[in-house]
Amino acid sequence: MKLFHIQALFLALMALSIPACEPKEGQSEGEHHKIVITSPKVEDLTLTQQYVCQIRSRRHIRVCAQANGYLDEILVNEGQEVKEGAEMFKIRPVLYNAKFEAEKAEANLAELELTFTKNLNQTSVVSKNEVALYQAKLAKANAKAQLAKAELDFTTVKAPFDGFVDRLEQQLGSLIKEGEQLTTLSDNSVMWVYFNVPEVRYLEYKARQGPNQNKSQLKLVDSRIQLVLANGTTFDQEGGDTVTVEANFNNETGNIPFRADFRNPDRLLRHGQTGNVLIHRTMKNAVVIPQRATFEILDKRYVFVVGEDEKVHQREIAVEQEMEDIFIIKSGLEANDRFVLDGVRQVRDGQPIEGYDVRTPEEALSNMKNPAQ
Repeated sequence: MKLFHIQALFLALMALSIPACEPKEGQSEGEHHKIVITSPKVEDLTLTQQYVCQIRSRRHIRVCAQANGYLDEILVNEGQEVKEGAEMFKIRPVLYNAKFEAEKAEANLAELELTFTKNLNQTSVVSKNEVALYQAKLAKANAKAQLAKAELDFTTVKAPFDGFVDRLEQQLGSLIKEGEQLTTLSDNSVMWVYFNVPEVRYLEYKARQGPNQNKSQLKLVDSRIQLVLANGTTFDQEGGDTVTVEANFNNETGNIPFRADFRNPDRLLRHGQTGNVLIHRTMKNAVVIPQRATFEILDKRYVFVVGEDEKVHQREIAVEQEMEDIFIIKSGLEANDRFVLDGVRQVRDGQPIEGYDVRTPEEALSNMKNPAQ
């Protein structure tokens, strides 16, 4: 109870101290600025939130050798665009070709033996079990021949999808081991743009999405996403209004990674670029007031509202968004309320006022660089 009385006394002293401003040099003590009254402006606003981002290819893979041998041919250049199935590298196939021919000959031999055994079975010279044995032998020989053919095919490295070739890691004539990297390949048709969003923003986006939505993706309601490149230009494709959210928060930074997808028809974007993501959100019927009409007491923000009795009353407001020189009000003010714009320091709670000037909301917001009086 004592704490409550102390806080009430402090608030009263702070309210009484508001009009007690020292007169400027050369200004008489009784001289005051004209009190100006206005109302909130209700309008549709576009709020922009900016995040640093990293640009990644939808598919960015290491192209590696699947066979040992000398690098015989390099059929691509660095930075070249290749199509799916295009030959990129060839490893000398002599040993693999010889092994394939040997296994193929073994398969042919097993087939002849099976045919001969079947003929003997028809004359009851050998049993059916003998035929089955040679059938198994043929199947094994064919499998080994197919394996040798696959190893031979591995000497030609082909592009698994359309993409751009990165730096060549090996030179012509190099001795290559299985699994050794030759280059990387990037599919740049669609780019994945990653950016970190604070937990508070994530919860705001999630609350606006509503229930029964796609659990793996997040729809940013009344929003659109743009990408600004390193030179300050805006990318000509937009990211829509849906993002992919990663599973875990970073508990050290309080952020969670988002991913927006951008089509890249002209292949302007490349893997590894950086930029900024802009999320533009449209607010319908936003209540807007100038910042200079407000004041703070104990981390709470207030305005002086003019009531029907022509007296000013201190009222607490909640700010939803702060922009340059203006506040977007979450609660505390309605469109038809009147509040003190200029002269905040000259009035106190419950004081009657008269002879004030009235400005429209448009006039009040037209020049936002004037200091509060």
